[in-house]
Amino acid sequence: MSKQRRLCAAFFALLLASVFTCQAAAVNTSAASAVLMEQKSGRVLYEQGADDERLIASITKIMTALVALEHGELQKEYTVTAEDMAEGSSMYLKPGETLCLEELLYGLMLSSGNDAALAVSHCVAGELEDFVGLMNDTARRLGMTHSHFANPNGLDAQGHYSSARDMAVLTAHALKNQDFKRIVSTASITIGERYLANHNKLLRLCEGCIGVKTGYTKAAGRTLVSAAAREGMTLVCVTLNDGDDWKDHMALLDYGFENYHMEMAAPAGRVLASTLVRGGTVAQVPLMAAEDLSYPLAGDETLTVVARAPVSVPAPVVPGQVIGQVCAYLDGVEVAAADMVAAAPSACRAAFQPADALPLLRR
Repeated sequence: MSKQRRLCAAFFALLLASVFTCQAAAVNTSAASAVLMEQKSGRVLYEQGADDERLIASITKIMTALVALEHGELQKEYTVTAEDMAEGSSMYLKPGETLCLEELLYGLMLSSGNDAALAVSHCVAGELEDFVGLMNDTARRLGMTHSHFANPNGLDAQGHYSSARDMAVLTAHALKNQDFKRIVSTASITIGERYLANHNKLLRLCEGCIGVKTGYTKAAGRTLVSAAAREGMTLVCVTLNDGDDWKDHMALLDYGFENYHMEMAAPAGRVLASTLVRGGTVAQVPLMAAEDLSYPLAGDETLTVVARAPVSVPAPVVPGQVIGQVCAYLDGVEVAAADMVAAAPSACRAAFQPADALPLLRR
């Protein structure tokens, strides 16, 4: 082999080694199932057994909190009963004491209180079965096709399971709720005489960590959902049955942030197209993106952006009126879209009045 060919072979060997080293850093986990997802777009950056249905332990409480926030009132007061007592991790509620729903949610998500989960359920829905019904309704609405809930706290039960992908979808949605985001990112809080410390060590170990929930039972093993935000991108990481979950989450999150970036395809307010106005006071109106259109990209990936709008629309046109859509494509596949709205108004032209309808001029 010539010297030049040996150099080329060495170069490509080095290149392949670097590629596989990067991939190995992403896939070398101890988890039975894992998913790394970008929160806004839902793009999966890494997956392993993503749709396997498994016991999930206390990360169930992500769904419990979301249902409570969507159907309950944070300041609603609830008096604890004996029916709220439960085995396992606890907020140490006592029958007869009164707390508001928000305080119960801190006990649910920071202390992982199984008693808090029951109290939240009774506070929001009255009956436990009704609350569990809301959990499953929410799962169906979010497209969680590999999930079913039997209780609000995650204790092992027949018919209680989810998948890593479903839990990532759930968490990505829940993080859009600012109350949820505030609660799960709280490191500690004092409620009355209770000091509640968040069980999620990643809040102090992982750069940009904003939550969200730990879990464990002997049958489920260690389960963990985390989220972190860096440089305008939020990633959600889920591992199920993972004996080294803290390390794996930090490695997966670092992998995602190091290898992907959020590409801004069309910022909100940017004029992208225009459309003619029929019968308007102006001939055409500009159209702009109603919200930021962005998508996570790796390496040399690029987006193709296409603005779609009708050739013309009837007057009147008001600012903010939806008149089209801007779409982003990756390798010919649509991956993101946003509405285009009118950036300027156009009133209707005044109708022509015949001469005999005009008022007479007085001399």
